[in-house]
Amino acid sequence: MSGLRAFTSAAGAAYRAEGRTAVHRNLPEELPLAVVCNGSSFAVMMATPEDVEDFALGFLYTEGVIAGPDEVERLEVVRHPQGLEARLWLREDRAEALAARRRAMAGPVGCGLCGIESLEAAARAVPVVHSDARFTAAEVGKATEALRACQPLHDRTRATHAAGFLRPGAGIVMAREDVGRHNALDKLIGALLRARISPAEGAFVMTSRLSLELVQKCAVAGAPAMIAVSAPTASALRLADAAGISLVAFARGTGFDIYTHPDRIAEEACHVA
Repeated sequence: MSGLRAFTSAAGAAYRAEGRTAVHRNLPEELPLAVVCNGSSFAVMMATPEDVEDFALGFLYTEGVIAGPDEVERLEVVRHPQGLEARLWLREDRAEALAARRRAMAGPVGCGLCGIESLEAAARAVPVVHSDARFTAAEVGKATEALRACQPLHDRTRATHAAGFLRPGAGIVMAREDVGRHNALDKLIGALLRARISPAEGAFVMTSRLSLELVQKCAVAGAPAMIAVSAPTASALRLADAAGISLVAFARGTGFDIYTHPDRIAEEACHVA
């Protein structure tokens, strides 16, 4: 663990119709996090200093550097004055894959594709997802509300995203938070890998819009569905359709829209776009 707090209390003033009052807010921390593999820097991200080990594993997995946690011989988190460093030592047979994918990547958390040096890398091919997982309309519609109950950092700060794992019949069984939605999903995927839970058994639930890279990560992980409180981009929808992923948007309470592969979800109370 990093040993750093995920939030800091700050004092300010609130201006409202009734006048000015003092206010104290908990603000989420974000700091540079360097992912270093076998002594060489692979990426630098801005991230929340929680669940760093999960993030490092999930990020390398969705980037195609590792195929599973067994290919990481050692992982440690080192604290520096400037930020955090996740140091990983990979098996020798992964060195070639690392060299092929290595790139410098630094940028704001709002953009999941910062630092990618070629259009080919941004539009990388992803596997087609095959899964027998099925979901009821009721659990899909309530998924984002269920995830809301798994966001202690957001409760304190009102400024972080979350990614949750929905298992049919069991609800949200795992969740991770971060200032960046891509980071939150990488943390969740890393946590699932460490717990030996297959993403093919459930769906990813997001507190954000669904972007192209989120769908890419979903396909690489093998999850058959993504459920979000907001809308997908057009490119995310096209990729989800091609990758065999059920894409659900505007899941708020009892209703939702589903745009691709609706056969995984019971049709009642379901608006098929």
